Amino acid sequence: MPVLVMKFGGTSVATLDRIRRAAKRVGVEVAKGYDVIVIVSAMSGETNKLVGYVGETSPLYDAREYDAVVSSGENVTAGLMALTLQEMDVPARSWQGWQVPVQTTSAHSAARIEDIPTDNINVKFAEGMRVAVVAGFQGVSPEGRITTLGRGGSDTTAVAFAAAFDAERCDIYTDVDGVYTTDPRIADKARKLDRIAFEEMLELASLGAKVLQTRSVELAMRYNVKLRVLSSFEEQSDAAGTLVCSEEEIMESNVVSGIAYSRDEAKMTLISVADRPGIAAAIFGPLSEAGVNVDMIVQNISEEGRTDMTFSCPTDQVLRAEKALAAAKERGDINYHDLVADTNVAKVSAVGIGMRSQSGVAAKMFKTLSDDGVNIKVIATSEIKISVLIDRKYMELAVQALHDAFELDKTA
Repeated sequence: MPVLVMKFGGTSVATLDRIRRAAKRVGVEVAKGYDVIVIVSAMSGETNKLVGYVGETSPLYDAREYDAVVSSGENVTAGLMALTLQEMDVPARSWQGWQVPVQTTSAHSAARIEDIPTDNINVKFAEGMRVAVVAGFQGVSPEGRITTLGRGGSDTTAVAFAAAFDAERCDIYTDVDGVYTTDPRIADKARKLDRIAFEEMLELASLGAKVLQTRSVELAMRYNVKLRVLSSFEEQSDAAGTLVCSEEEIMESNVVSGIAYSRDEAKMTLISVADRPGIAAAIFGPLSEAGVNVDMIVQNISEEGRTDMTFSCPTDQVLRAEKALAAAKERGDINYHDLVADTNVAKVSAVGIGMRSQSGVAAKMFKTLSDDGVNIKVIATSEIKISVLIDRKYMELAVQALHDAFELDKTA
């Protein structure tokens, strides 16, 4: 039988009633003739509670035991979902990551999936099981220890299973009914997209959109897994949600597909750095080793052998960046006059595959922001995106203005 993967996030399984509602959706797909692999998250709020327990017990915790604790939330949900399906006379059983097994690296709390053998689950499908309920977010290391994939890892689990089992589709059920042109809480005219290309979704996810985890979109694009984002709170509809698919499957699209934003950004500037070969490596090497996620980078024109280097990073990584650069300066690897951090900025981005073939998008974006009195601090571009750093107080104004300027409330 064809295989369908269905993933239910924490809000979709937050209570027993919601688990029953999710199970009914699974039952509908089983009735259509699918063998279904259900990936479940922990019940809403449960993972945060478990993380808190670990922190209170051992501030400098053993990452292997951290994974053992925080992965337990998904195990509970998987068991409850399997029981609910059995009560509906749907043959189902739960699977923990190690039972599949979901084989991962040994990087506890940030493991990556290396392989998902299909034999164990396929044997049970052949014996009459119709639904495999798999605990998301977890796997097993080569050493035989439980691992977790990082927050949002259940999305990645779902896409990986869809790729491994050559599933017809991977449905991601969440608390929103699809992917929007921007955050509907900021722009009233935000429109739900029927389809969006993998590359666009990857950019939107990495630039602040919270609908899908970035790694899950990367995986879907690599293995051409069709993703559908749906709300678990809407009535069942085959045409509902947003399909994330290859660019070739989209007939027409706007030049700009969406406006993304990230509120918690910081702009850091190294003032008066020696302008010499290897200086960029000397700066960004230590930042990488310290786990600082650098995004936008700008280097000023050199004067008298000195230059300024500006970059952006998440606000919660500013202290880590300051320590890494101070240590590099103390070692004599770099020399700078001062390090200035501005933690009151936000990143706003326009994303669209149509930018490849149409000019003038950057000019229109910059003029729109200028007309609304928004000053741009840093600019970064790629083939299908333009990002700017601006003062955080103007973020919502910028999002609304750009959404209107590119007429994203209208279909192509």
